[in-house]
This record gives sequence, structure tokens and C-alpha cells, in this order.
Amino acid sequence: MKIEPLSQDLIPQVLELMDLGAPYITARTYSDYWLYARLFASTCPIALDGDTLTGAIMAFRSQEDPADVYVQDVMIHPEHRRRGITTALLDVVRTRAAEWGCARLYLTSEPDNIAAHATWTKLGFTNIPGDRDINGVSVITDFKGPGKTRAVYELSIG
Repeated sequence: MKIEPLSQDLIPQVLELMDLGAPYITARTYSDYWLYARLFASTCPIALDGDTLTGAIMAFRSQEDPADVYVQDVMIHPEHRRRGITTALLDVVRTRAAEWGCARLYLTSEPDNIAAHATWTKLGFTNIPGDRDINGVSVITDFKGPGKTRAVYELSIG
């Protein structure tokens, strides 16, 4: 497995990979990934097995609080899961965030995505207390706007 920054030539493969994440991940547009590759590649690592894209993370430094890095999307190809790819990709993001002096990574997840909850807690993320629980996961109502209830996770860097 090789980890490298997102590049523009891999955008078609990223679009295909992200489509596999439905209903929890919605692929962005080609132009979004073009901007990510151009402006945010150091926090958008991808994993390759030969020429096959096996995983990708899209993450960005917060403009509201530069001590935070927001992990927007994490997707590992279903045929390549449970091989340490998520950990390897997150390590790249965490290392970059530490170089910038950031304090934490954070991400959100759909309340019913039980597999994601298990992954985040296994990797050391803390489920931030919200205003209610859904299936044992703490969530914040309307976190991403009306009707967008999300579980919020954070991982301290340092």
C-alpha cells in the first residue's frame, strides 16, 4: 500500500470510491476534488494498491478555529477494509495537523452509522456529548442545519 496526497489525475477514481459510501457519504463534484487536490492535498491523502485506489480521506484546517482539522469524508473500498488503511490515512492527517500546531481532529457521522462509531472510538476519537442518544451514540440535533442531526467525534493531537 502506498499513501500519497490527492492528485488531479486520481479524481475519477475518487468519485467512484466515494459513490460506494452511500448513503453515508455523498461524492462531491469533480471541481470540488480538483480544488482539494490543488489547495488541500496535504490533508487529503489517498491509499493505492498498485494502480487501484483503496481509500481516501478529505480533511481541511478550520478557518473558524485554526487549531482544528475537520475530517469531511473517509472512505475505504469495501474489498480493502480491515487492513489498516483508515489508520494509515488518519496518521497522515494527524501528522500534518501536528506540524501546523493544531490541537484536534474532529469529524461528524450519521447517528445510525454504527460501523463508523465503532471505528472512530477504536481509533481513539471521543464521541462528544450531545443533547440526546440514538442507539447508544450521543448526537447533537441540527448540528449541520435543520434536520441534520450528527454524532460529533474529536481526537486530541499531542
